[in-house]
Amino acid sequence: MWQITPAGDRALLVTVGRTIDPSLLGQVLSLDQALAERRPSGLLSTVPAYASLLCHYDPDVTDAGRLEASIRQYDGQLDTSVTFGQIVDVPTRYDGPDLADVALKTNLTPAGVVEAHAGWEYLVYCVGFAPGFTYCGELPDQLALPRLASPRLRVSAGSIGIAGRQTGIYAVESPGGWNLIGRTTLRLFDPATDPPVRFKPGDRLRFVPTS
Repeated sequence: MWQITPAGDRALLVTVGRTIDPSLLGQVLSLDQALAERRPSGLLSTVPAYASLLCHYDPDVTDAGRLEASIRQYDGQLDTSVTFGQIVDVPTRYDGPDLADVALKTNLTPAGVVEAHAGWEYLVYCVGFAPGFTYCGELPDQLALPRLASPRLRVSAGSIGIAGRQTGIYAVESPGGWNLIGRTTLRLFDPATDPPVRFKPGDRLRFVPTS
């Protein structure tokens, strides 16, 4: 059974699981689609993530109890065989400042790190933390590393890093503690476009080495 809890006084958080799992993201995206097709009164917007869906509502139109009832009717009733997005190639220059250190910690050569990272297909699980930041998973076991002990104050937009079993792309310049192994020239966040972010949960990415 889904867990549905208040998130402030204008939102509900629907949690379908606690792990990083494509099937759980499939449930989230199926629920998101169902609510878009038959939008409950007062529902303003939704934000999907790994295994949860944040539902913002207008308290002048509905309340938490009525919205929860509208959402609860889909629990266990959805087709979760979601077709994820087409694979998008992300041109990547593997020259990150932590590449050599990642190679040392994983007992690989820098070329081995590149081969392992680029030889995998990744699912976008979440976009957030900073505008357009793209969380992708899961990394091959051999590349799993903790975040840096001391985060950098400035990480350039386009930087590609790894942390835990995930790889991520910084869409804007921001602080960050991920191990930086490369960068891309793709623009992931543009406030003048609709939507302003390049990727969304359910998209699939492949990092393609470039010189």
